[in-house]
Amino acid sequence: MVAFRVGKALLIATLIFFSLFLALILFSPSFPFSRSPLSSAVPERAEIWSLRRIFEWRPCNWWLQGHLAAVPAKSNGYLRVDCYGGLNQMRRDFCDGVGIARLLNATLVLPKFEVAAYWNESSGFGDVFDVEYFIQQMDGFVQVVKELPAELASKEPFKVDCSKRKGSFDYVETVLPLLLEHHYVSFTPAMSQRRDRYPWYAKAALCQACYSALRLTSTLEKKGSELLQAIPKPFLSLHLRFEPDMVAYSQCEYSGLSPTAIQAIESARGYRKRLTGEEAHLWRNRGKCPLTPNETAIILQALSIPTDTNVYLAAGDGLMELEGLTSVYANVFTKSTLLSSEDFENMHGNTKAALDYYVSINSDSYVATYFGNMDKMVAAMRAFKGLYKTLFLSRRGFAVLTSQGLKGNSLMEALWKVHRDDFVMGVGSALPDCFCEFKL
Repeated sequence: MVAFRVGKALLIATLIFFSLFLALILFSPSFPFSRSPLSSAVPERAEIWSLRRIFEWRPCNWWLQGHLAAVPAKSNGYLRVDCYGGLNQMRRDFCDGVGIARLLNATLVLPKFEVAAYWNESSGFGDVFDVEYFIQQMDGFVQVVKELPAELASKEPFKVDCSKRKGSFDYVETVLPLLLEHHYVSFTPAMSQRRDRYPWYAKAALCQACYSALRLTSTLEKKGSELLQAIPKPFLSLHLRFEPDMVAYSQCEYSGLSPTAIQAIESARGYRKRLTGEEAHLWRNRGKCPLTPNETAIILQALSIPTDTNVYLAAGDGLMELEGLTSVYANVFTKSTLLSSEDFENMHGNTKAALDYYVSINSDSYVATYFGNMDKMVAAMRAFKGLYKTLFLSRRGFAVLTSQGLKGNSLMEALWKVHRDDFVMGVGSALPDCFCEFKL
């Protein structure tokens, strides 16, 4: 009986010893399956570009392979598109104007680039785009002339105000009678026009103009090629928008900016008041606030884009707080560092923007912190060329996640999921007018 009790005691002692031994191993930091409550380990995230996409935007077959309706022999008159703003806004308006010219059976006159004084711009259509190539590529889509006939050459066109009309605005009902009456009209396309009601041949003229016919001049093409060759490969083109006028226009509230940046923003603010309190919070959570360079760096890291990546900064002059990006991504290159000082100083806003556009559509990957005219045009042209490493950073996603108090690895993981879903689904990667969604 005593021996039995001794044996039972030894058995219990042995079980306790092995239990303690196993617990020591299992919860040891070196054991591969241990999960300490203090551990901050996060599963490794794949680089965003390595993910398999589900959808892509590709040029529609009806445009590339469709049989064109012949351009009528008799024109209804001459139409000039008046374009305003930056280069890519003017490019967008002109492409719309080409489609409208075909819709109205008008002869297209080369456009007039009108730029506000603050753009400090003097270059015209022919200073940026190859006119002869454009006319050649538009043959069969729309009639184009460089010069008006003698009876109209000395006259100013009859101006039609379309710029702020609603989406229901009808060009055939409104502009065509004026074209037939005056024989020469000019207009700026409506901002919210309904292209879905265009006949396919008018859409095809728009698409042909935007993606096949607008080529930079040989001088700019050469300069763009030199710039592209000077950037270390592979590289990411980053369109970063954090200039004083952009921030002032957004009316957003920022903390932690340098005194220099605050002064520049206030100087650019004009009549616009900075939003504060709950109103500022709601505005930011709607994705209305430009990402700072530091916020951009955080998102790029969340997407597992290596910090030694070569980054070409496709941006205008006056970027603020740039050290927030360069302190993390040190290999940053700009036009001003890669071009000679003489080349750079002799360029206007349009020609600088043209070089950024050229480099961006030929970059290994393209990331934009905004969804403006350049971003839309670059993304669409990259889709046209079959380049799909294109992504728009989510201002709304960043704002909402940080307002929820997420920080560190939790924030990184959440940002990765937001952008992963956008990239996999091909969100915002092309303009729908000329592109069709293609399931992979």
